[in-house]
Order: sequence, then structure tokens, then C-alpha cells
Amino acid sequence: MASAPFGTQAADLAAPEGDVLLTVTGAITNTNADNAARFDRKMLEALPAVTIRTSTIWTEGVQTFTGVQLIDLAAAVGTDADELRAMAVNDYAVTIPGEDWVDGGPIIAYLNNGAPMSLRDKGPLWVIYPYDSKPAYQSEVAYSRSIWQLDRIEME
Repeated sequence: MASAPFGTQAADLAAPEGDVLLTVTGAITNTNADNAARFDRKMLEALPAVTIRTSTIWTEGVQTFTGVQLIDLAAAVGTDADELRAMAVNDYAVTIPGEDWVDGGPIIAYLNNGAPMSLRDKGPLWVIYPYDSKPAYQSEVAYSRSIWQLDRIEME
């Protein structure tokens, strides 16, 4: 997304006070650790929250997910990266291109139906697209980018 950088001014983020749920590294300018931005639940919840009501191929019926849009996370860490590499607790990884980081696009969900998600329930963080909002999100491409048990992102 080099044509529309999300942030060019270096800034220090507050240090996490709770357990770190997400670590962002790579091409970022806003950090709170050694070249990284670490977020606990409280810090993620302090970013602009979006709620998506959608069905998924992994759950029964329409679910309500709450989290932070990728575009807002990108702004928080100050990046002009073109893509991100999302990695799960088990080291599974996917690449999500910058064109997906749009308003009304995918979120990093930290709540499902109003409750935090455990590792057993695909949490604590899960990339969710608003699958029911447009046909392009009802595809193997979007499904493959919907990484659960997310704990690391590298901005590339």
C-alpha cells in the first residue's frame, strides 16, 4: 500500500500490561519493544472496534465477531507495507495482501458472540472476513486467509 501509507511518523506505543496476544514486526514505525509492537487484549480493545455479523464455514449459524480492522491495525503500527504475513500459535502462516486492508474488510476478531475466544475455540485472535457481505469473501482465497489462533504479524 505504498501509495497510501498508514503512518510515517515514528512513535512509541504504550507497553502492554497484560498477556501479549499479538506481536507485529517488520516494516513498522510505531513500537513498544525491540523493533516490534506488542498488544495485549486491553490495547487491542482500545483500537477502533468493528462488529461483523456473518456466517462462516467453521461455525453454526450467523456469528457476531468483534475486533480491529486490518486497516486500523496498520495505522496503529505505522506501516506502508504492501502485505502482511499472519502466523498462528502452531506456526501456520498466510499472506494477506494490502488490498484486503479496507474499511468494511477483514478484522482481527477478539470476541465471538460477545465472549473472548480460547485456543480451543480458534482464539484468542481470529482473522474474520465479512463473508456474507460480498461474493468475493465467499471463496477459498478468503477462507484460506482466515487464520485462527493468530499471534504474530510481519508487515512486508
